[in-house]
Amino acid sequence: MKVGIVGCGFVGSTGAYAMALDGSASEIVMIDVNRPLAAAQAEDILHATPFAKSVRIQAGDYSDLLGADVVVLACGVNQQPAESRLDLLGRNVKVFEAVVPQVLEHASEAILVVVSNPVDLLTHVVTRLSKLPPLRVFGSGTLLDTARFRALLGEHLEISSHSVHAYVLGEHGDSEVLVWSSAQVGGLPLEDFAAQTHRPLTSEIKTRIEDGVRRAAYRIIEGKKATYYGIGAGLSRLIRSIRDDDRAVFTASNIAVEVAGLPSVSLSLPRVLGRRGIETTLKPTLSYAEHEALVKSASLLHKAIKDIGF
Repeated sequence: MKVGIVGCGFVGSTGAYAMALDGSASEIVMIDVNRPLAAAQAEDILHATPFAKSVRIQAGDYSDLLGADVVVLACGVNQQPAESRLDLLGRNVKVFEAVVPQVLEHASEAILVVVSNPVDLLTHVVTRLSKLPPLRVFGSGTLLDTARFRALLGEHLEISSHSVHAYVLGEHGDSEVLVWSSAQVGGLPLEDFAAQTHRPLTSEIKTRIEDGVRRAAYRIIEGKKATYYGIGAGLSRLIRSIRDDDRAVFTASNIAVEVAGLPSVSLSLPRVLGRRGIETTLKPTLSYAEHEALVKSASLLHKAIKDIGF
């Protein structure tokens, strides 16, 4: 599996590092407008491979993406003081307008995975710019939010987070929807499992977990300027699912044909990921409140897309 990574900052480089340790990619090409940065990241990660998997990794140019199965788009500009989210989006659209054609010129058959923020809006933009079938363009979306939700539930219930099946849907951002109503552990509804194991989910505990999911990025960024370990590991898992065609379910961002009666907009729903990209989009059963929250989330994203003319 050959993977290209465009953008070698914290997220792009950590994703490459996770892929190298995990062996989810056999060849990684790192590209950045700052070529010395890409070269330094590739060399540093190469030195980790004797302790992990045999992975070929190099800094390169867009022409080196020839034959890439997947290209991860982690490029873009950072938000400036007093800059609005929409202004940031406008500047990042210009970056992607320059990047996407160069990627497709040399990797026309690749699946495109967007991780730059705001990820849902940029996934929508990349889908329109590339003119690729939507199954071949998706964003990391609420992949990390879902992982945070499961991790915190696992901590409270004192079980492995691998045994928790719970999802965060909608926008990767403040309007995201934590789906409590259908969460399960061991085939049991979450509330039943919590009661049987004497770890009740009181309203106070639910509020604490919700805050832990929604505010995680703010706390981490305040402490160390950026989040990258969680999403780096998540990216490696996405690549492995494509490589192995294992049809695992992830909350990935993708343009849905229709969400809650709205025109198509890119947001996260449970999606089956395989060798071709997004194989199937699932429509989970939601409570009335969760459905209304998803409608609100989709509406916010739809308005933002209209505001920038996409």
